[in-house]
Amino acid sequence: MNLESPKVTVEKSAEYLFNSLSDVKNFEKLMPENIAKFEVLGDDIFNFGLKGMPEIKLKMKEKTPNSKVVLAAASDKLPFTLVANIETLTENQSAVKLDFEGDFNPMMAMMIKGPISKFIETLAQNMGKL
Repeated sequence: MNLESPKVTVEKSAEYLFNSLSDVKNFEKLMPENIAKFEVLGDDIFNFGLKGMPEIKLKMKEKTPNSKVVLAAASDKLPFTLVANIETLTENQSAVKLDFEGDFNPMMAMMIKGPISKFIETLAQNMGKL
């Protein structure tokens, strides 16, 4: 299952966004208002929970300076990645698009498609809070 957030323009440089997204502590600022839990477990891993959803652990998987940050689920139960693609527009402006890729059975995919789409859209819209 592949989902994409809308591309969002942020009044920050690509380098600033990359550095902010490379620090897992900053993901708390991007979370939706209905967050029930956010906990940093290490330099490259955090745990979060939204009301009515199971808690999810995300681990930093890959970083390409100033253009891409990849997070992956730390559990094999729900295998997925969340990729932040950063594009330089001007010196102090960049665009970010989030791509979610998960390997789920059709029933699970049907159940989580709506909430996950809304979640990544919220993360993208909150990029300006970094």
